[in-house]
Amino acid sequence: MTTMKKPKRKRRPRKKNEYFTKIHEEAVIKYALTSDRAIRSRLYIDLLGPAFNEMVDKIVYTYKFNNLPNIDYLKDDCKIWLMTILDKYDPNRKSKAFSYFSVITKNWFIHKVKQNSKKLKRDVQYEDLGSESVREELITYNGYDDNREQAEFWLHLWSEMENWQSLKLKDSEKKVLDAIKILFESIDQIEIFNKKAIYLYMREITGMNTKQIVNNLNRIRKRYRNFKNEWEKGNI
Repeated sequence: MTTMKKPKRKRRPRKKNEYFTKIHEEAVIKYALTSDRAIRSRLYIDLLGPAFNEMVDKIVYTYKFNNLPNIDYLKDDCKIWLMTILDKYDPNRKSKAFSYFSVITKNWFIHKVKQNSKKLKRDVQYEDLGSESVREELITYNGYDDNREQAEFWLHLWSEMENWQSLKLKDSEKKVLDAIKILFESIDQIEIFNKKAIYLYMREITGMNTKQIVNNLNRIRKRYRNFKNEWEKGNI
């Protein structure tokens, strides 16, 4: 009696990666090897940005990171992070750009999961807080809820920044101050997710690195704090 052989199960063909192709691999290498901001910007807008969008979405879905709070914000944050480290990719490394940035993305979200777990452990539930006075201390009030007062504040601040430009500033500080004004003027045309996005725009405008921008922003912040204190005292 002959025994019938079980038919071999056919493996499902792995889905082809169509969003990060050889063209994108080459684009990453071009981006890493050039310092021309116009070329980098074009590569990112046309190829790398859309590929990173797809990569982040797929990794979040595959590893169920979508359970994290504020996941849309986190996805945007991760995409910005990927953009900031694009030029760190070494074309001589053995791993392909797709694998390299996939691992970085996955690890980035794993880190966020760990951060969220720690936060949940140490967070105090609002309803468990005892006294009304403690609750009141946790509430942040916006001192410029009134639209007219808010408009006046920004108008006076703009005028103050004009005055700052007449001071003897370092060239780097002037560049950062100009960048701040450009961002103010273009606020309706640009998409700002968070603080990292602002630094990205400022890097593009000034041609400076993040450390240089932060150092100069610290000097400008001192002037801003002085202005705000005088405004709150009613001296302006």
